Formats: sequence, C-alpha cells, structure tokens
Amino acid sequence: MTQMDDARKGIITEQMKAVAKIENVDEEFIRKSVAQGTIAIPNNVGRDVKPVGIGAGLRTKVNATIGTSTDINDMDMEVKKAMIAMENKADTLMELSVGGDLDAIRRKILSISDLPVGSVPLYQASIECIREHGAAIYMEEDAVFKAIEKQAKDGIDFMAIHCSVNKETLKRLKRQGREGGLVSRGGAFMSAWMVHNEVENPLYKNYEYVLDIAKEYDFVISLANGMRAGAIADSTDRAQVQELIILGELVDRARERGVQTIVEGPGHIPLKEIATNVMVQKKLCNNAPFYMLGPIVTDIAPAYDHIVSSIGAAQSASAGADFICYVTPAEHLALPGPEDVKEGLIASRIGAYVGDMAKGIHNGELDLVMANARKKLDWEGQYAAAICPADARAIRDAKPPEDPDTCTMCGSYCAVKLVNEWLDDASQDVFD
Repeated sequence: MTQMDDARKGIITEQMKAVAKIENVDEEFIRKSVAQGTIAIPNNVGRDVKPVGIGAGLRTKVNATIGTSTDINDMDMEVKKAMIAMENKADTLMELSVGGDLDAIRRKILSISDLPVGSVPLYQASIECIREHGAAIYMEEDAVFKAIEKQAKDGIDFMAIHCSVNKETLKRLKRQGREGGLVSRGGAFMSAWMVHNEVENPLYKNYEYVLDIAKEYDFVISLANGMRAGAIADSTDRAQVQELIILGELVDRARERGVQTIVEGPGHIPLKEIATNVMVQKKLCNNAPFYMLGPIVTDIAPAYDHIVSSIGAAQSASAGADFICYVTPAEHLALPGPEDVKEGLIASRIGAYVGDMAKGIHNGELDLVMANARKKLDWEGQYAAAICPADARAIRDAKPPEDPDTCTMCGSYCAVKLVNEWLDDASQDVFD
C-alpha cells in the first residue's frame, strides 16, 4: 500500500497531515494532489523522515547532492557535507557516490539524515561492473534491478531511474548530433550499454518490474532526464523532447500502479526557454512534479555556476517548477567540498524563494519583516529575517562601525538614521 493508494481511498496519512501543516494548506488539498500524482511525498516505508511535499501549490523545494568520486573518496567529508546541507535547510539530499564502498557510504548518510534521501542505482550497478569486468557495457541486465532493490531495502526515499533512454531516444540523438555531447552520467552508462549489446534498455523494457519494487517500498521514482543538454546550444532539442514524450507515458503507467513520480528536467537552458520547458513538461507529463536540474542559463561562468543556477532557479520556480537541484561553485571543475555545498545551497534557496514570490506561493512576508527591521535599525531583527543569519552577522561584526546603529557602508551618513531623526519626527506643520 502506497501513499498514493491511501490518498485514492480517502485516507489522509500522517505524512500528508504534516505536509499540510508545514505548507499551511488544507489536508484535503494534499490528499487529492497525492491521489492525482501532482504532489509527491518521498518517504520509504522503512524510514522516518521529515515530511516533504513536492508539487503544485507548494513551496519550491531544493535538493543538495553529495557523494564521492573516483579521485576523492572521503566518507568523513561526505558526512560533513550532508550535515552542512541539513544545517542550511536543504529539503532533500541525493547520495551519488561512485568511489569507495558505495553501500557503506549510502547507509551512513541514511543513518544521519532526517531528510528524504535520493540515489541513482544505475551508478552502483555500472561501477560494480566496471570494477569486476573493466567496463559498464558488460553489465548483466538484472544488475540494475538488484541495485534498485538493495537501495530500496536500505531506505532510499526517491531514486533517479533511467527508464526513458531507449532506442527511439538514441535514434533522435544520433540523427541530430550535439555541440556539447551527452552529459548525463547515467544516460551515458545506459546508452553505451545499449549500443554495445544491441538491445533495448532493460529499465524501459521491464518497467513494470521497477514499479513492483517502488510499490513495495513506496519510494518516489524520479524519472531521470538522460538526454538533458550540457550546453546552451543543445537546449530543447529533438532528443530531449523525444525523451520527454516517453517520460510522460512512464508517469501514466506509474500512476496506474499507485506509484509516485517526479520528472527531471533539462540542465543547460537559456532563460528565454525555461517557461516553455516547464509548460511542455507539465502538459506531456500530466502535471507531474517537475525537478529542474539547476538549471544552468549560460555556459561561460565556471566557478560561479551557483550564481548562474540561482538565476535559473528563480525563473524555473516562477514558471511552475516544483523542485530544484542545486549547483555549486565547483560544478564542471571539481568534486564539491563542504563550503561549496553551503554556497550552492544558499544560492538555490534564494532563487527558489524569489520564484515562489513571483508565482504567489508567498507574498514577501519575510521581506516586509526585513524592511521594517532595517527602518528601525534593528540588527537582531535583520539577522532573524535573513536566509543565512550567521553569515550576515559575521560580515557586520568583522567591520564594526563607530555608531552601533549603523554599518560601515554609510557610517555617520546612514540615510535610514537621518530620515528617522529628521523626517519622521518632523511636525506636519513643516510641510503645510
């Protein structure tokens, strides 16, 4: 029995109640949306996590990815990155390790995280095949299903499953070519395996088996976007759209089985195409929650891609995207470290907040609190309203002003203080 099954029977689960309270919406709205598949609540039956609702009518959520690489394999650092993500209010984590003891790292992150945790099981299946046989193309068909079941048993709450990279999708990609190539790691693993073995993607061919496992553990299937563009020049091309058509069909089949889904979206995409992409995804996938990867809105800012993606996140959220995967300053350059995680997460949270204001999820209530605190020169009030209070406090404390009411930007010529002293206190007679 899944949460979608319960919702369709009129049952409001504890998770639905908690999401309704957090989002300040009606419980029946959450129930109906889960029943329809327009809201997903990732929560494996084997875990007790903070309830997080992802979908239409809710605050845009932000995911933080962590995980080792083949060059840097430090479990302690991954734990630190996970803790930093939780401290800085990530909504979910994704554990994407490809180096070291994959089972041990995943289980460690699951043990310390009170947030929903996601994964990409194709990574583990491919990496284990590479270690044993030298290349992912030699992977047995059932290896990826074993990885899905193992990770589900461990308690993974949502999984990126590469079901939509099929022969038809690859045919489109081959015909058109790309300036930036294929950049999805899971998409690359599966594409190479299919071409070498000259067979259909087993995750697509045996999708019902994927749904069987998902239904047993009630994890959310994050339908992976293997054909996402890795360059602005390749955005919204035929391969991506072909895959999106298939993704919509997979959403329908999951809903028939009572399995929750979200749909992943393009990575590199110019600002002018974001609203169109969100609209087309929502249309083709019957309003399934949309998980935007970034997005990166220009290719030329390595070391500052967290800023680039914050811009993309704001536009995506305002257009109706429901879930944002953060991007760190290390994107395209190196494995992110702890400070990169914080910087990327804060940037994406700002973008999501701005987008939510634009689409009416909130009316800038915190902005009003901040404005009033600034007018009163109430520094503690300003810190409390800030998205990252400790950082705001640290910057001011590092350069203390002579006048404790002001800051060193304007010092004794603080416009707010001048207005408070001379204009606000002036008699109306002055203006008559």
